[in-house]
Amino acid sequence: MDYFTILAIALGLSFDTFAVSLSYGVVRNGILFKQASLVAIVLAFFQGGLTIAGFFLGSFVSGLLKATDHWIALGLLGFLGLKMILEGFKRNENEETRDLSKAYILVTMALGTSIDAFAVGISFALLSVEIWSAGLIIGFVTFLASMTAIRIGKSAGERLGNKVEILGGIILVAIGIKIFLEHLLV
Repeated sequence: MDYFTILAIALGLSFDTFAVSLSYGVVRNGILFKQASLVAIVLAFFQGGLTIAGFFLGSFVSGLLKATDHWIALGLLGFLGLKMILEGFKRNENEETRDLSKAYILVTMALGTSIDAFAVGISFALLSVEIWSAGLIIGFVTFLASMTAIRIGKSAGERLGNKVEILGGIILVAIGIKIFLEHLLV
């Protein structure tokens, strides 16, 4: 498989992480570059890493995961999104938005958005793709998309006021539903 095709796949895989990163920027409009970099690195690591893991696990677990991956993504992202929405309604105007860069929240979102990358890795195994190059390209594209989205979200979050957590939660729930519907309709 040529690098242009891998780059196109990387762009497609980065859409979910772009949306999650956008919600990070919206909710944490005071996010610092160091914090944004951490979020982008974790998302990129999971996106590239699960592609590589999918490659090596190959068809061993593809049937099992394929049957449930959309439910897992819907559950993880839906739970976090609904929790953010509820907390957004409870939060006072003077209260600080919660820290989305806590390890368990960040890992949960990274897993929820990277399940498709795992499936791509499985298909790469069938196509004999140079997996290390592909994983690095996917991770790098995801990192760039995440950093860009956080910056865009940060700008928007400053203008949205105290209900940005609700918007972030809606984005996460929408991503979970999108992943779920994509798998049901395919």
